[in-house]
Parts: sequence; C-alpha cells; structure tokens
Amino acid sequence: MTEITILVLYGLLVILTLILQATGAMTQLGMGYLLGARDEGRTVSGIAGRLERALNNSVTAMVLFAPAVLLIVITESATNQSLLAAQAFLLARLVYLPAYAFGLTGIRSLAWTVGLLSTALLYFLSL
Repeated sequence: MTEITILVLYGLLVILTLILQATGAMTQLGMGYLLGARDEGRTVSGIAGRLERALNNSVTAMVLFAPAVLLIVITESATNQSLLAAQAFLLARLVYLPAYAFGLTGIRSLAWTVGLLSTALLYFLSL
C-alpha cells in the first residue's frame, strides 16, 4: 500500500460519508426539498446533522491531506514514516466518522487530532 492508495481510500470514505449524509437528510427533509431550489433554509438534526458536520470536516481534511500526499510523491520523499503517517491518518478518519455520527465526542476529538498531526507530519516529511 502506498500513500496514493491511502489517498484514494480516503476519497472513497468521503464519498461514503456524503451518501450517508444525503440519506439522513432525505429522511428528515424529504426528496422534494432536496431536489428543489432550497431557497428556504432547513437544517437536519441528530445523526443526520452530525453526519453533515462530519462531511464538512472530512472535505476540509481532504483539502489538507491530498496536497501533503502529492508533495510526498512529487518530491520522492516516500518512506516508511510517511506511509505510517498516511495510514494513521486513514485510521483516524475511519474512527472519526462513526465517533462523530454517534456523538462520541472524546473519541472524535482524539481521532481528529491524530489525523491533523499525521497530515502535518506528511508536510514536514516532504521538505
């Protein structure tokens, strides 16, 4: 497994998060609202609301993680340490999603921190 493979797997996790979030929103808001112009602002709550926030955070994480991985590849800086950092990121994000969805705040915060630190390490390793 390479850092690029982990990036692809994380992309698939973000897509899964989007599907789960959309399904939750559909059950609360209805298909008519979701297919409409959405001029009237409505919000979702509970698990659907948490999935919406998890999706937003996952997209932000992707915006930070993808360039770090690409820098590792472009600068030919891939090492066992960079692979471990990418694996830690993916594992953290795999924990983050259900922790956020089910309101496990301590676990969610720890997973978020591990993911962010792993991403920062990738940037450092690409120097």
